[in-house]
Amino acid sequence: MLLAGDEFNRLFQQFESSAFKMETRDRYNVDGERDEFRAFLDGKEMPEDWEDSPWVRSMIEAGKTLQRVHILRSPLTDYLRFELGWGYVGNLRAGEDIRIIDLADRNIAGLPDHDFWLFDDAKVYRMHYGDDDEFLGAEPLSQDSLEKYRAYRDTSWENATPYSEYWHA
Repeated sequence: MLLAGDEFNRLFQQFESSAFKMETRDRYNVDGERDEFRAFLDGKEMPEDWEDSPWVRSMIEAGKTLQRVHILRSPLTDYLRFELGWGYVGNLRAGEDIRIIDLADRNIAGLPDHDFWLFDDAKVYRMHYGDDDEFLGAEPLSQDSLEKYRAYRDTSWENATPYSEYWHA
């Protein structure tokens, strides 16, 4: 069973202290980003309301941590340039810790080829996407897989470059 919509969004209201996301895709097809993605491709300035993420800020102010590692490969796709140049800016300013592993620079063995969320170091959800890169839902994984996903998180975190060092290098 995949969690989507309100069911998926509830995961972010229910976690108590930490949320970690691993991203592995070079494109995401998100309804709420289409106009901004076109504006980015047209060379326009980032909208002012993208300079801060109230959602992330509310989590941080509640004492929660949000971490993300994006595993990608240069040269970057248009979407990745958009995500790094616009999408992550507000999240970072609001307090999310974002890091990057560029497989063009180094390969870290044993990391997954799919996105996942790990909440409170206790619940893991594998993300599923359609052929058109749209989010289909999150699959709750068994407790038996928890150690493996904690190891993915730890290995990626230890080997990732902080966003500000990667993007402004």
